Amino acid sequence: LSLQVMLVGDSGVGKTCLLVRFKDGAFLAGSFISTVGIDFRRPHLLTSSSLLLFQMWDTAGQERFRSVTHAYYRDAHALLLLYDVTNKSSFDNIQAWLTEIHEYAQQDVVLMLLGNKADATHERVVKREDGEKLAKEFGVPFMETSAKSGLNVELAFMAIAKELKHRSMKTPNEPKFRLHEYVNKEMKSSGCCKS
Repeated sequence: LSLQVMLVGDSGVGKTCLLVRFKDGAFLAGSFISTVGIDFRRPHLLTSSSLLLFQMWDTAGQERFRSVTHAYYRDAHALLLLYDVTNKSSFDNIQAWLTEIHEYAQQDVVLMLLGNKADATHERVVKREDGEKLAKEFGVPFMETSAKSGLNVELAFMAIAKELKHRSMKTPNEPKFRLHEYVNKEMKSSGCCKS
């Protein structure tokens, strides 16, 4: 099963770092060149004994590449929408990103909101509750992640993989996989939410 997952959000929120952490288990330290247009990566992820091939699209957050990004929304099965907890404007722009997603993406696209750089406690300007509130408002699952420490990175990708796998194999009378509930349950059991 080949799944197309797109990472979107402002420039500098850590989309590439999150992908590299998930794919290679490594953290890209230091500053590096912003993604130009679209960057393709193909990590494999094994879940419940069947191989899911994730085709990752790491998008540029800069305004001048937006039209390039729009063309890819239609084919994406899942979107990870990121903001940086140390950057208020990246959080304020989430609403604009959501408007864009609703306009260009498939109606049933799997969407998750991620507050990245959660390890940067001293520089934090966006509270976890603000992220939770916004996610609730738009009816999307939410978690905070850190490409640096690895917090919830695998969980974020696993959760959307489970949702997509379930959709592709679902029989009409089978109960729906509840992404929200899965995320909440996993986060509680990992004890990640005690701040």
